[in-house]
Amino acid sequence: MTEAIPLAQLRDLCAGDGLRLDLLEAALRMGALRGDRPVDLAPFRQHVAAMAEVMAKLVRHRGAKPDLLGEVMAEAYAYRGDSETYDDLQNADLLRVIERRKGLPVALSILYLHLARAQGWPAEGLSFPAHFLIRVEVDGARHVVDPFHDGAVRESHELRDLLRKVMGPDAGLDPAYFDPVPDRDVLLRLENNIRLRLAKRDDWTGAARSLDRMLAIAPDRPELLFEAGQLNARLDKRRAAISAFERFLAVTGGTGDPALRQRASALLQELRRGLN
Repeated sequence: MTEAIPLAQLRDLCAGDGLRLDLLEAALRMGALRGDRPVDLAPFRQHVAAMAEVMAKLVRHRGAKPDLLGEVMAEAYAYRGDSETYDDLQNADLLRVIERRKGLPVALSILYLHLARAQGWPAEGLSFPAHFLIRVEVDGARHVVDPFHDGAVRESHELRDLLRKVMGPDAGLDPAYFDPVPDRDVLLRLENNIRLRLAKRDDWTGAARSLDRMLAIAPDRPELLFEAGQLNARLDKRRAAISAFERFLAVTGGTGDPALRQRASALLQELRRGLN
């Protein structure tokens, strides 16, 4: 049965402290919100449930091992990172990632995290620079897994090499790179890939819709509220822009960047004058 997904459903899924959410369901609903027609999410849920069952059977027969994630995702179901058309919008839409069996690191990571957690393994995203990785704990041992590269279990020297490709030959591993990422931020990172690509195409209407989804995930993020104010003002959606700037000022209170608060106040006054 097809579903018309209201934005409020995504907001409800992401309520609370955001540390642990139903990542799969939230990401599926985000994909449904991007389309113009209701979407039947049941086949997508069933597909992921089937992968989780295959994973569970392997664990029962061969024991709990982190490389089973890649064996299921990359070998059995042929998921891979899309290095050829990396900037394709489809790579950050979980519905299309499942249909095409390829995507960005963060999109693939949502599937890997779901499979790991379905086995009862603690699993989380990491703050590793530029390339999204996850960490899973199996029988008390922690392992870093690279969903973009076939679920490879990375050793320290491999992580150092990966980091130097991004940050230069002198880069070294920092403990902060292995800080856990709250699930809310995983979803924001997924949607931000959509927003940035739409903005690069000057699709400001699409970017505004993407920002609405980000605000459903994190309603009180000051940087998102400020950007929503600017973007809606650009689209001449004055009331939406006013609402965003008002919320920005309320959220930041006396602790925000004074220059940014001053800028928001000036824009707010200008927008209010335009309504008269």
